Amino acid sequence: MKRTLLSALTVLVASTAIAPVASAVEPASFNIQSARLEELDSRTKNSVHKLRIEHLNNQTKAIEDIQATRLDALDARTKAVDNIQAERLNALDARTKNSVHKLRIEHLNNQTKAVEDIQAERLNALDARTKAVDNIQEARLDALDARTKSVVR
Repeated sequence: MKRTLLSALTVLVASTAIAPVASAVEPASFNIQSARLEELDSRTKNSVHKLRIEHLNNQTKAIEDIQATRLDALDARTKAVDNIQAERLNALDARTKNSVHKLRIEHLNNQTKAVEDIQAERLNALDARTKAVDNIQEARLDALDARTKSVVR
């Protein structure tokens, strides 16, 4: 048992003494390779990210250009349709100016009369409600007066 303990102790001391030398030699090669790998990764990442961003920017600009072109075309179509409709309306007005104006005036007069009739009916209904409320209040007041007189006597 002493031999085993002594052997283990010897191996431990030897390992401790050799470890700094071994670690000093070994990491240098790993550090150089790691540094090279990291540098390559960072270059690749930067260039790939730049390419991706440039590609996305180009796509965005292309989409914006397409949308602007579509909007211009739509505006042109809308203006053309508006112009056609205005011309049609002018032609229709020129053909039927007198009869249309007469019909429009007659229609507006009928609408005005209908609104006036509705307003008059509403006013009559409101007057009737007000009169009914006044009558109810007067009847309540008369009943209250009658109770008061009977209590006072």
